[in-house]
Amino acid sequence: MTVTSPPIPDLDRVSAIIAEVAQAAIMPYFQRLRAQDIREKTGPTDLVTAADEEAERMLTPLLAALVPGSVVVGEEAVSADLRVLDRIHGEEPVWIIDPVDGTINFAAGKPAFAVIVAYVAGGRTLAGWIHDPVTGRTAQGAVGQGAWLDGRRIHFDEPVPLPRMVGALSTRFCSDERRDRLEDRAPGLGGIAYLSSAAQEYLRMLEGSSHFSLYHRLMPWDHAAGVLLLAEAGGWSATDNGVPYSPTVMSGTLINARDRESWTLLKEYLLG
Repeated sequence: MTVTSPPIPDLDRVSAIIAEVAQAAIMPYFQRLRAQDIREKTGPTDLVTAADEEAERMLTPLLAALVPGSVVVGEEAVSADLRVLDRIHGEEPVWIIDPVDGTINFAAGKPAFAVIVAYVAGGRTLAGWIHDPVTGRTAQGAVGQGAWLDGRRIHFDEPVPLPRMVGALSTRFCSDERRDRLEDRAPGLGGIAYLSSAAQEYLRMLEGSSHFSLYHRLMPWDHAAGVLLLAEAGGWSATDNGVPYSPTVMSGTLINARDRESWTLLKEYLLG
């Protein structure tokens, strides 16, 4: 029996919806947040703002309407009810939304945040979007259709050697032993550019100013769209045990690289 994937929605239409919502629900709060517009979820580095909540409320029905029968998994909806995350394992097409990735930057008035949307079915990411409301940059792509940044198709060029690789190397959410090893190895690379926003770090890889990223917390709204975009540009993403990334993989250390050989070099050098 052949299983057919659901139709992929028009990429430009989704990009337009995301940009419109960002201008309506996010940018009016940027650098204008009041104390009552910010609250902690699990601690002082895990914040939610009125912009996160308003943007997700607006995106949810607009995206669901594009594909009849589709469902939505939003970061803030999951924060309110963990059972929402189970929709990723269902049969319906799923929209995965991070309304403001980099909320800690957004709350501090720093322009290092973005909106992430992924379209998933059967545990496989079919399309993804990353939109920076401050600059207007948008990355979008779909399986077999390539990855595009501001209308330009992205193809990664020749790999660079380890001493020239610049990337995002997070030591949050990992063991003390792994953190110590990463901090010991980091000086042997070309530079570390950790932005506290996976969306911005994926954009840097797509634009060519970064070569890798490494994460220890694998929530689907942070990575599903970015990994799809990297793959369509020729990149390679897998966990430290070699399992290719998918939105249902939520444990392990994720390494993103611009090609499979670079991934192997990074894994051996950084993690052993």
